[in-house]
Amino acid sequence: MSKLLDELIDLLDLEELEVNLFRGRSPQEQRQRVFGGQVAGQALVAACRTVERGLAHSLHAYFLRPGDPLVPIVYQVDRIRDGRSFTTRRVVAIQHGEAIFHLSASFQPSEPGFEHQDAMPNAPDPESLPTWPERIAPALEKLPREMRAAIGRERPIDLRYVGEVPIWSAEKGPPSQQVWMRADGALPDDPALHQVVVAYASDMTMLDTSLLPHGVAWADFSYQIASLDHAMWFHRPFRADEWLLYDLHSPSAAGARGFTLGRIFTRDGRLAVSVAQEGLIRRRSR
Repeated sequence: MSKLLDELIDLLDLEELEVNLFRGRSPQEQRQRVFGGQVAGQALVAACRTVERGLAHSLHAYFLRPGDPLVPIVYQVDRIRDGRSFTTRRVVAIQHGEAIFHLSASFQPSEPGFEHQDAMPNAPDPESLPTWPERIAPALEKLPREMRAAIGRERPIDLRYVGEVPIWSAEKGPPSQQVWMRADGALPDDPALHQVVVAYASDMTMLDTSLLPHGVAWADFSYQIASLDHAMWFHRPFRADEWLLYDLHSPSAAGARGFTLGRIFTRDGRLAVSVAQEGLIRRRSR
């Protein structure tokens, strides 16, 4: 496991304070708010710690307030239902006495049934695409120092964009993009951990897909851009440390909100996860 991936796994490993009560922390980095994927991943870990049978088959979450990266996050789990086939958990993330995030997740043991899926779209091999550092190297020197540090930092998730990366500038284009992703190193075999890592990574690239038709880069400070809600459905087994194709499409933007759908395929063509997210896109008042 790489050092950064080891740090991510440590970040997702919550401290148990009491029955149904857990505490998480944030990286010691200069951030204005906690990364949404971190809160979603930690909340899913908290739910998993209270489930004896099965893996998550779906989760639905709302981002209520920006997370403060300087203080711990407390996760309170409500054991809604323990059924013979399905187990339901509700998790509230709390900071400064207020809820900042809410997650509901349902768990199910493996069960046979009907099978069909969308075909995997065509995409170039991930090895043929530039790495994240290679993508951003030509533009780093043109960025302000604080943005250069945030965008240029090494990451525990290896992302390979198919096409240009709309970070600091963008031209109007179709509301779709593709990204190959995987954990940057080998993970333990625990399938719940692989779900948590993909939940963490799934918050990346969603909102900037809904910006593409409007020629707005997600680092454009003239806009307020933030995740509002996030939903995932886990269809088939996968490994987060093997290449996964994130196929993204934004069918709508309206009411200062952008909506994006994502499909995550294994490299051999199995539809592993479906994702949906709506986010705030609001021009800041001058």
